[in-house]
Amino acid sequence: MSNFNRFMKQNKAKKENTQYPATTSLTDENGNPLLWDIKPLSTKDDEAIKDSCMLEVPVVGKPNLYRQKMNTTAYMAKMLVASVVSPDLNDAELQDSYGVKKPDDLLKELIDNPGEYNEFAMFVQKFNGFTTTLEEKVEEAKN
Repeated sequence: MSNFNRFMKQNKAKKENTQYPATTSLTDENGNPLLWDIKPLSTKDDEAIKDSCMLEVPVVGKPNLYRQKMNTTAYMAKMLVASVVSPDLNDAELQDSYGVKKPDDLLKELIDNPGEYNEFAMFVQKFNGFTTTLEEKVEEAKN
């Protein structure tokens, strides 16, 4: 097989879905945390999520000049929602049972422990190929 043919799509490894126990507050009949199905995101999916989270922020002291800033909280929530296959965060009945109407709000109701939410966010980021989490990058930028 030539080097060129190795780049053909049929030779590309496909990343499979995985499972993760996102919260200890939802358990099966034996008390084990329910496993959530998580899918990998494509680069195209990630770019669309990033674009949807960009804000135009005015530059102080420079009228009519703006710079882009990412709403990192919204980005993380949308990344998590896009990665979750099951439970179906778009299910109206499930949303109604928690009194919410948006998938990202439902996710925060299902995982209402901040530590578990952060652990889940770190897991999803690493599963999607981010070797350093968004939180680590923010901390690095602060220093």
